[in-house]
Amino acid sequence: MDIGLLIDNEDVPASGGGSFERANPVRGTTATRAAAAKADDVDRAVRAAHAAFPAWAATGPSERRKILNKAADLMDEWTPKFIETGTAETGGTAMWHGFNCMFAAKILREAAASVTQIKGEVIPSDRPGSLSMGYRQPVGVLVGMAPWNAAQILGVRAFAMAVACCNTMVLKASEKCPATHRMLADVMTEAGLPKGVLNVVTHGADDAPEVVNALIDHPLVKRINFTGSTRVGRIIAERAARHLKPCLLELGGKAPLLVLDDAHIGGAVNAANFGAFMNSGQICMSTERIIVDEKVADVFAKALAEKAADLVAGLPTEKVHLGSVIDADSVGHVAALLADAEEKGAKRLCGGLPEDGTIMAATILDHVTPEMRIYGEESFGPIVSIIRARDTDHAVELANDTDYGLSAAVFGQNVRRAMDVARRIESGICHVNGPTVFDEPQMPFGGVKASGYGRFGGSAGIDAFTELRWITVEDPEQPYPF
Repeated sequence: MDIGLLIDNEDVPASGGGSFERANPVRGTTATRAAAAKADDVDRAVRAAHAAFPAWAATGPSERRKILNKAADLMDEWTPKFIETGTAETGGTAMWHGFNCMFAAKILREAAASVTQIKGEVIPSDRPGSLSMGYRQPVGVLVGMAPWNAAQILGVRAFAMAVACCNTMVLKASEKCPATHRMLADVMTEAGLPKGVLNVVTHGADDAPEVVNALIDHPLVKRINFTGSTRVGRIIAERAARHLKPCLLELGGKAPLLVLDDAHIGGAVNAANFGAFMNSGQICMSTERIIVDEKVADVFAKALAEKAADLVAGLPTEKVHLGSVIDADSVGHVAALLADAEEKGAKRLCGGLPEDGTIMAATILDHVTPEMRIYGEESFGPIVSIIRARDTDHAVELANDTDYGLSAAVFGQNVRRAMDVARRIESGICHVNGPTVFDEPQMPFGGVKASGYGRFGGSAGIDAFTELRWITVEDPEQPYPF
């Protein structure tokens, strides 16, 4: 598949004529050939968004709602094509990409429903005859940067609420799924989004710094949202800070699932198995640490190992639970973590490394301890650690012993105690008796610590993508002291 940049709803080549190839991670063949943008192309895209802003900002809520709902319908209709393209570019299973399309459509419908929820307030004033208002209005040109691992969900999330709030956008596609991200904009164009409201730039890996810096530095860009690694998020935040531009950052995770001594073991096993191995563990919310009270650890570990051993890993075009990881570098990273942990005493309960290729089996390590790299490093692959806790307080201590703080989960049948534990965990999200991998479009989604700041979703998303101003209407004949 050959794709160009999308500027003013038109497919255009990069200004220098350059392109790059994205390889299928399983077969090694070319999945996509995409335009390789440079700084000049960023300027074209930003200026197109800037030119479109006044008219889009004046567009009524009914029209915005109609376009977003039509786009949601098209996401459903185009799902087979999204599955084909997404599987070729990322190696994810058809089940995963189908789920992505379904959830992306929900995000669009939630954004459509939010167009009449962009509300301010009247604030009582001490000045007689004065009307004081907290007034919400669109910001202007915004930038969204989306990753490859949940390409449709996170691509749509980068622009849907922003567009619903009357902003215009430039979406920076991931170099690992350029066609998938470009298709999202094609959906919006087909749904009737006016030209310039959503523009897409694609780029090769070597050009990423130039493109990202040009987007952040551009004087017409007002805010940035980024979903991706903590390492890159820090770079983006530091550069944006030079211009005092706000960022919404959803970064890495090392999600803990706590299994208390009174947990429903079967339920905890099901949640841990799903949370650790869905999309081969390549989700920001993936369960990476299972912290189990030592009184139930043996029973839990045996049950989880038996369940995970039944998961089928294979070609993502077939009916399997685990497809490919994104590339050979991911295999190497997991291999290094696994070797280090086993050398230091961890016990492998199931799984292991492939003899060749990027298709990895579900792998569980028991008796993981703090001196092992996998205890603290994000694995972002189909491997999970079991860490044994002395008691509930120790479990909370272990859960918080991380730089990250995105998602977490607690399993315990004493819900009052489980809720107390949930409140003590340092994370933006925590589910009691549910998996760490869970989201709904209307919920405030985001993390703390090295997992970032700001929130997508619902009213929190409206706050992120609007400017809150104080506007007054006063008596022109009011008295002054001099």
